[in-house]
Amino acid sequence: MEETNREAVATAVQRVAGMLQRSDQLDKVEQYRRREARKKASVEARLKAAIQSQLDGVRTGLCQLHNALGDVKDIQNSLADVSKDWRQSINTIENLKDVKDAVVQHSQLASAVENLKNIFSVPEIVADTQVLIEQAELLEAHRKLMDLECSRDDLMYEQYRMDSKNTHDMNLIRNYFGEVQGLSDDLAKQLWMVLQRAMGTVRRDPTMLVSVVRVIEREEKIDRRMLDRKKQTGFIPPGRPKSWKEKMFEVLEGTVTTRIEGSQSVTREADKMWMVRLLEITRKYVLDDLIVVKNLMVQCFPPHYNTFDRFFKLYHNAVSMRVQELAAEDLEANEIVSLLTWVLNTYKSEEMMSHPELLTEYDINLMDPLLPQEVVDELLSKYLQTFTSNITSWLRKALETDKKDWFKETEPEADQDGYYQTTLPAIVFQMFEQNLQVAAQINETFKEQVLKLCLKQMNSFLVRYREEAIAYKEDHLRDRQLPQCYVQYMIAIINNCHTFKESINSLKKKYFKSTEPTQNDAAIEKTLNDVAKDGCQFLLDEVFLDLEHHLNELLTRKWLTGTHAVDTICVTVEDYFNDFAKIKKPFNTEMTSEAHRRVVVEYIKAVMQKRITFKNADERREGADRMIKEAEQFKFLFRKLTAGEETDRLCDAIAAIAEVFKLTDPTLLYLEVSTLVSKYPDIREEHIVALLAMRGDASRDMKQMIMETLNQNKPTYAGITQPIFKDITVPTVTMTSMSSSMAATANKLLK
Repeated sequence: MEETNREAVATAVQRVAGMLQRSDQLDKVEQYRRREARKKASVEARLKAAIQSQLDGVRTGLCQLHNALGDVKDIQNSLADVSKDWRQSINTIENLKDVKDAVVQHSQLASAVENLKNIFSVPEIVADTQVLIEQAELLEAHRKLMDLECSRDDLMYEQYRMDSKNTHDMNLIRNYFGEVQGLSDDLAKQLWMVLQRAMGTVRRDPTMLVSVVRVIEREEKIDRRMLDRKKQTGFIPPGRPKSWKEKMFEVLEGTVTTRIEGSQSVTREADKMWMVRLLEITRKYVLDDLIVVKNLMVQCFPPHYNTFDRFFKLYHNAVSMRVQELAAEDLEANEIVSLLTWVLNTYKSEEMMSHPELLTEYDINLMDPLLPQEVVDELLSKYLQTFTSNITSWLRKALETDKKDWFKETEPEADQDGYYQTTLPAIVFQMFEQNLQVAAQINETFKEQVLKLCLKQMNSFLVRYREEAIAYKEDHLRDRQLPQCYVQYMIAIINNCHTFKESINSLKKKYFKSTEPTQNDAAIEKTLNDVAKDGCQFLLDEVFLDLEHHLNELLTRKWLTGTHAVDTICVTVEDYFNDFAKIKKPFNTEMTSEAHRRVVVEYIKAVMQKRITFKNADERREGADRMIKEAEQFKFLFRKLTAGEETDRLCDAIAAIAEVFKLTDPTLLYLEVSTLVSKYPDIREEHIVALLAMRGDASRDMKQMIMETLNQNKPTYAGITQPIFKDITVPTVTMTSMSSSMAATANKLLK
């Protein structure tokens, strides 16, 4: 306490020191004193109020404890009195056992008297109830049945209360009311029959369905009451609980299942389109039934049944079971597509479960899928396997059919632009188109898988197509008279390659979202180009087989003296190219360029073969003039065939060689040969030797000097787009004879 006082004094001193730090504050000492006095008075008043409140609470608590103590003593005394009275009344209670038995017996007799009318009229009520059941008076029949069951149950309950182990009396009551259980079963059968025909009943007589639901609801209430009494007494009447509500839903589920399973009207053997018909009938049944449920049946059931949701799920589960059964069968490819299209698209579309009248009631997307994903994947895999096998067979048959047309005596058909073609591309891509349209009905991913598979099979097919075209050419070479329309059908084969390309691009554009090339694109492109290139080569071979005799006449003595070989060559080429005009671009253009090159090459080959050696300047001049003239003829021909495109370079090679022959001054021969080499740098040494040998007047020293100089200044020809001399070989015999000639010349010089 003293320490507290010291702390208070120290605090007060510190506060006073803080107030009186300046001399002018001494004037306010009295003011400070009054303010502190007021604060002190306020604190003391609050302390007094708090202490007074605490004291009042303690006083009240002590008073309540005192009263509670008195109450406890009173209760203790009362319990002692009760205990005393209970001990005194034990003997009295035992003496009242007879009264208790009398009360139970009185209760039983009262129950018997209450049900006496029903007890004596049981046979009559049973008969009346049976008639009502047969007449479908369900509510009245059920009322009488309830009266009978109520009488039986009350009597059995009273017997159970009196003596639960007395089975004899229990059996006596049960046997007396034995026909009641039969009535209950008959009534139940009638109810289930109505529920099995619920879809028709609700349209024709909805009150009948309402009566069934009311009967079932009554039974549900009785079941609940009996179960509650069982919990209290342990007694349950026979046949309870009936659980008719649960049975009702089982019957409805069976009805829905039977309706879905009964929708198959035909089999595969009777109708190839059985799957489509089955699924369409199922769609119609389900949609019609659910609309009936929404518009009519919902009104016949209590709201807490959630009737529409329940039927929606029942139909969904029934359809799911049915399509899983169908998926487990050995389905064909078209049946798999029909089933998956229906399951993945039609089922959830506005045509069925997302119909506007149903969409407001339930969202089909909340339900599990009809088919598990693994089953869908298995069906898709099976379809792809079957499709691969089928398409291979279809393509083989299409090619065999097209091959038969190649040997016809009539020309192939022409398109609207006059180009020859066969029906093969149209057949193939119609086949692809149909399968892709079917695949597109399933989903985008599967459609692209089928497209890739089509392209893969297309690549294999084109390889076989090329092999058959080669075999077709070889058959023709054995007898060039057959087939009669060989040229026309080979043109059609070439044009088909162009059609194939266009059709493939069209399919990819239509059915493939990605613009990136597939793994088969390059192979298909290469094979198609190879087929077209082979076809063009075969046709040119045909041309040059006819020109062979005339080409052999070039640069011979007969040619020098006058022949119409080049005229015949030009006429023949032009005649063939009238037919080749029915080849589509770019193959037509490429073929014309190749024919031009081959004509020039064959002409120059004739030069290199040294079929003639000019004896004097007149022969050289005459031969050179003829060569220049014939080069002009070739130019004119190929300008005509190429519609005026530049064709001079190839033919100028003939004129350039002619200038070498035409030169009269041998000392200028090197310059002329150099000009030739500069224009055509792919020319080789043996070509120059052959030209000089054919000229016939070049000395050994001149030849050696020309060759050495050309070798020192040999130009490059890597960038030449159209080499001429590269593929021209000089015959060995020619080279040997030229070597011998040069040796003989050397010997003369030595002598």
